[in-house]
Amino acid sequence: MNSVMANKITWLVFSGLMACNVAFAETEDAPDWNKQTLSGDWGGTRSGLYSKGVDLEFTHKSDMLANMSGGIKRGTAWMGHTEARIKMNLEKLWDLDSTTAYVHFHSDLGSKFNRDYVGSFVGVDNIETSANTAQFFHAWLQKSFSDDRLSVLAGIYPIDSEFYVTDTSGVFIQPPYGMANDLAQTGQNGPPIFPIGALAVRMKYTSPGKNFYLQGALTDGVPGDPNNPYGTHIQLNKGDGTLSIVEFGYTPQEEEPPFKANKPGEMVEPEQKVHEEHESFNKTAIGFWRYSARFGDLNPAAVDTSGNPLRHISHGIYFLAERTLLVEKDHTSQGLSGFVRFGTASRDIQQADWTGSLGLRYHGLLSGRDDDIAGIAITVNHASNKYRLLNNADSNEMDVEATYRAQINPWLALQPTLQYIANPNMDAVLGNAWVVGARFELAL
Repeated sequence: MNSVMANKITWLVFSGLMACNVAFAETEDAPDWNKQTLSGDWGGTRSGLYSKGVDLEFTHKSDMLANMSGGIKRGTAWMGHTEARIKMNLEKLWDLDSTTAYVHFHSDLGSKFNRDYVGSFVGVDNIETSANTAQFFHAWLQKSFSDDRLSVLAGIYPIDSEFYVTDTSGVFIQPPYGMANDLAQTGQNGPPIFPIGALAVRMKYTSPGKNFYLQGALTDGVPGDPNNPYGTHIQLNKGDGTLSIVEFGYTPQEEEPPFKANKPGEMVEPEQKVHEEHESFNKTAIGFWRYSARFGDLNPAAVDTSGNPLRHISHGIYFLAERTLLVEKDHTSQGLSGFVRFGTASRDIQQADWTGSLGLRYHGLLSGRDDDIAGIAITVNHASNKYRLLNNADSNEMDVEATYRAQINPWLALQPTLQYIANPNMDAVLGNAWVVGARFELAL
């Protein structure tokens, strides 16, 4: 799919939405766009679309970062990331039972801060991309069966939207708290993760009671076009192979928290019960991924018994867990939670043969700042023995981030970040780096 075709798809999507004979009547459960977004309800257009099953969301992030010491060189840079998301309930829209369509288009601009100033293996900013371009990230249909316990999805899809994911790590700006680097480093053009999705099929089954789930995806082994990073491309070339990933998870469901009485000791009738939205994290999962194509050895001179270049299967396994550790007694939407993740990759192919991360985040740490989130996390990336010997490299790179996301109002957030990168890219020449900066995030 080239950029011309991408523009045609965008036009068709919006033309279809405008042709839906929308009634501009705001529904009771619709979001309050006038309060939650900068641009508002567009004179009732958003709420009207929402009543017909069409949810529009637009966001922008601007990051300013400065490398204060170490790394490649000192310097400051700006990066920008804009997203447009359209989620369509096709049961409401076109009477297609239990069917959802989702389109996510994004544009990325700005400098290449990590590439030019820091040189970290894991990266410094999760909106930095290799090229300034606009492209489709998601474009898929999903059909659900058996009371929504089984779903099948097909289309352009990134695996980091559902696999190897912990919600508690999403507040951090460094990239490894999205997709971990043990998997992110793999593939001819990377796996289908931000900023590129790939043609894929995904199936997911959730047990009755939602205590367990099993999901698997099969994707194009080479997302996009390695020779052209601009725009959206789908190429199923000979030799690309596939990437398969399977994840089994345990997500025990909690009972609703106790309702609060209006006065100490007062009993509350069921219809009068009031409580805050309860924030709770409890997930444990294990996953396995594998490419069907083979990849060259880290040592380009390595050959097999026939004298041909040595090639290996690329695969790995990962584990993750996240938990709510502390809930504030009088504010059940606030408290402390944490996560841990660990994954492996093929040591004869990849720079890092394992990576691990853990972190803590506190929702509502400061009194009177109930919507703010503070976090601190650390990631270790271990260099494979072969990579160390071939490159005279350090044994690991360690990355630490402390951040505080301040919700200024419902549509604006300000998030300063402080990062320390030890042994950037496991390069013995690069000094340890200190990075400071801030993110401005707008709901448009």
